[in-house]
Amino acid sequence: MAVTVEELYRNYGILADAKDNLSQHKDAYQVILDGVKGGPKEKRLAAQFIPKFFSNFPELADAAINAQLDLCEDEDVSIRRQAIKELPRFAAGENLPRVADILTQLLQTDDSAEFNQVNIALISIFKIDAKERAIKFLSTKMKTLPEDVMTKEVEDFIFAETKKVLEDVTGEEFVLLMRILSGLKSLQTVSGRQQLVELVVEQAFLEQELNPADADNVDRLLQCTRQALPLFSKNVHSTRFVTYFCDHVLPNLSMMTSPVAELDIQLEVLKLLAEMSPFCGDMEKLEANLTMLFEKLLEFMPLPPENAENGENAGNEEPKLQFSYVECLLFSFHQLGKKLPDFLIDKIDAERLKDFKIRLQYFARGLQVYIRQLRVALQGKTGDALKTDENKIKVVALKITNNINVLIKDLFHNPPSYKSTITLSWKPVQKAEAAAGQKRPSGEEVGAGAVVKKLPTLPRRDARQIYNPPSGKYSATIGNFSYEQRGGFRGGRGRGWGGRGNRSRGRIY
Repeated sequence: MAVTVEELYRNYGILADAKDNLSQHKDAYQVILDGVKGGPKEKRLAAQFIPKFFSNFPELADAAINAQLDLCEDEDVSIRRQAIKELPRFAAGENLPRVADILTQLLQTDDSAEFNQVNIALISIFKIDAKERAIKFLSTKMKTLPEDVMTKEVEDFIFAETKKVLEDVTGEEFVLLMRILSGLKSLQTVSGRQQLVELVVEQAFLEQELNPADADNVDRLLQCTRQALPLFSKNVHSTRFVTYFCDHVLPNLSMMTSPVAELDIQLEVLKLLAEMSPFCGDMEKLEANLTMLFEKLLEFMPLPPENAENGENAGNEEPKLQFSYVECLLFSFHQLGKKLPDFLIDKIDAERLKDFKIRLQYFARGLQVYIRQLRVALQGKTGDALKTDENKIKVVALKITNNINVLIKDLFHNPPSYKSTITLSWKPVQKAEAAAGQKRPSGEEVGAGAVVKKLPTLPRRDARQIYNPPSGKYSATIGNFSYEQRGGFRGGRGRGWGGRGNRSRGRIY
């Protein structure tokens, strides 16, 4: 039997008089929810009564929102308007994104009064908090605006207002807002991209010390650096980020706490540094930064075992050759070295330079053996055969080893050379470079005359596994590692990256 107007008022009275004991009257609230099944008068009352007591019955939250959505779909436009008007009252906590989704979908209405009501409701949600879904709505809306609406004056206003919002945003909101700003035509110029870099610098807190043990702190830096990367060019420099990485990140590399369990944080940091290094401008502390890169490179380029020169097998004592790390560090060192080409000659004493070359030679010997193994393993394979996970890893491994080979050859020159160019193994090959092609270095050109014993066959299952001797370790990450940031940093307030809980789904209209 359908609920009547009298029953709705009676149960409303019960709830209104209950005050602190509202939760004891779940049955009364259920009667109000059932009002959506009544006639027009009952539905109008239900549209007003349901949101009023919504927060007092969390166990009926889904039922209450669904009941209100039924009213938003009603055939009677006046009932729909009333239900839409009350929707923002459901927009609290985890329900806010869901309500934002619902309102965004309701914009499809052909009724102008209803459309205005939806816009009013959305504006009220913006006042509650400019959360991720609300910003997504703004981003989507802007893409549909014609050029005569999105004038330079409008874009300047959007930029100014977004800067205010960025004073207190979460990680997700920051990424979304940067996408909005990056799409503005007025910011496609060199000066425009420089302004965007300045915004990212502010969010990255580059004037502060890095706490490597704080996952939120690390996550903020990674997110900001990733947003800045596409903006860098020969005219928009990465100098402040590269300097910060050399001053604060590299010295603490082994202590970095990963914000995502499956992320190799050290490799991710080194990849970001490598990608930024070609766009670095003049540096105040170039020699100090090169010294830090040099020291870190030594950590990943081991000395040969004492008995390696006479061909004896060192067994399990063989060092691991971490090619993925070395590719990043060598590339970064090579890029900054162009700015101070005499660094290895004038700034490093003879003993340390000799030690470095011994390490380079030992690394190169293992490198040559592995390159030969990879070429044999991939020989004759084309098409689908190269698309298996195992062969994809081998292809990337071959890119890494060839890159390192080219860079080591440069450093073996006397004096060291910084002329060679490579494409980092996880980056797509540029068309011009692919067309021109590059001469592949021969396996004997680096470390000629070195004694290298036959190695076991290449590991099949995991490119991180060790081969021996000498041992080698690869990152199985193919291409850029991307992860979705689930937490959020706060801008000027410095609040931590906090999770928001699960995202409730909105109804699809």
